Amino acid sequence: MPKHSGQCHCGAVKFEFIAPASVNVTECNCSICSLTAYQHVFVPKDDFTLISGDEHWTEYNFGTGVARHLFCRHCGVKAFYRLRSHPSRYSVNYRAVTPGTLSISAIISFDGQDWEGNIAALKEIT
Repeated sequence: MPKHSGQCHCGAVKFEFIAPASVNVTECNCSICSLTAYQHVFVPKDDFTLISGDEHWTEYNFGTGVARHLFCRHCGVKAFYRLRSHPSRYSVNYRAVTPGTLSISAIISFDGQDWEGNIAALKEIT
């Protein structure tokens, strides 16, 4: 499988991950995903590598506090984060992936406004 790269807007946080050349992207309508236009690409932890920027992010937690929303403290971009729903994976923001190696095969809509009522269905397809 190909290696993909990405970064935040200012380039302080850089990462790589291994995934197929074409992936499903999940669009969630919860408050944080909607406000940030986040597009989820689920990546197993073992296939994700933080290249640089560990010292440049800041963390935001809400609700249960389990999900670790990581934002670059300089430019504010959330390029990836640790999921509450899939603890063995990262969610990479498709919009933060360097263009040219990754394409969207399908967009999956997820009703995150009712996260508790719908998460079981998302876990089945990701």
